[in-house]
Amino acid sequence: MDKKLPVICPSCANELVVEKLICNSCETQVVGNYKLPLFLKLTNDEQEFIMQFFISSGSLKDMSKQMDVSYPTMRNRVDDLINKIKILSDE
Repeated sequence: MDKKLPVICPSCANELVVEKLICNSCETQVVGNYKLPLFLKLTNDEQEFIMQFFISSGSLKDMSKQMDVSYPTMRNRVDDLINKIKILSDE
């Protein structure tokens, strides 16, 4: 199982930022104070759901069959994710 990049501080619950990126090949380092992309702020399940959405060409009907849930359940899950993304975008 791959570890998920932490996005929330375990001490104070504020958002973490990226300070350094390192190339494993040539060891070049990029240092700064960068915000995490919105996609990385989502849970692993939410990220996987979005990937499946793209792979199924955005067809909720196909996704509901793949995940063995009803179309309305799938639609509600998409709506919940849209709302979360809107909230994260406003922060």
